[in-house]
Amino acid sequence: MATNTLRDWFQTPLGHYLLEKERAYLDEVTPDIFGFHALQLGLTETDLLSANRITHKMRIAASGDVDVRASCHELPIATQSIDLVVLAHTLEFAEEPHALLREVDRVMMPEGRLVIVGFNPWSLWGLRSALGFSRDQYPWNGRFLSLVRVKDWLALLGFDVSAGRLIAYAPPFDSERWRRRFGFMEPAGDRWWAVGGAVYMLQAIKRVRGMRIITPAWQEKAAREKALVAAAKRQGQAKTSAHLRIVK
Repeated sequence: MATNTLRDWFQTPLGHYLLEKERAYLDEVTPDIFGFHALQLGLTETDLLSANRITHKMRIAASGDVDVRASCHELPIATQSIDLVVLAHTLEFAEEPHALLREVDRVMMPEGRLVIVGFNPWSLWGLRSALGFSRDQYPWNGRFLSLVRVKDWLALLGFDVSAGRLIAYAPPFDSERWRRRFGFMEPAGDRWWAVGGAVYMLQAIKRVRGMRIITPAWQEKAAREKALVAAAKRQGQAKTSAHLRIVK
């Protein structure tokens, strides 16, 4: 089946198989990420943030049924205003993936969370893309970026990788019957061939070096009072010890 867009491909049986695994992972990790604003770039026809509890969530793309129509390289969003960003299969189809990451970095709050979903070139899926089979169709016409390269880019931008996982170890057969025959590779791959998953799910935290997190005034007051109490106890213990030595 010819697929002219990535959206078309995710509606095929093979794409549906992968999307279900990606959604399961995001539904597991995003509920514990809090803030005021969340942003989804890529696969905007699917709500990948449905499990997240952030109130204001946006999907941005150049076209389609989205909240805001704009280029991902020029986001109409204020600097340091987004708490969570999900990049779903965006980097491998971007003309300048590193520039896209810089733009994401610009709009993210310090200590904000970034989740990247990308095709792994060091997998059977990456091999199918590299061999040129269906190279004129999605998703095989994308430039699959290695996990090492993405991590290097994140480090240059000041992100700390906090967690990650690879998923989907079955060969990329278009036939569902053949995928079922190789279903044994799912649990075996996660254990014995962890680098061979079709897709990596990478979590990172935006760090701002030299930044001091300002705590609420009541927390600072409580900390000062606790320190004073501890100092008073130490002073009292010292006086007691001195008194005992004099008595002896």
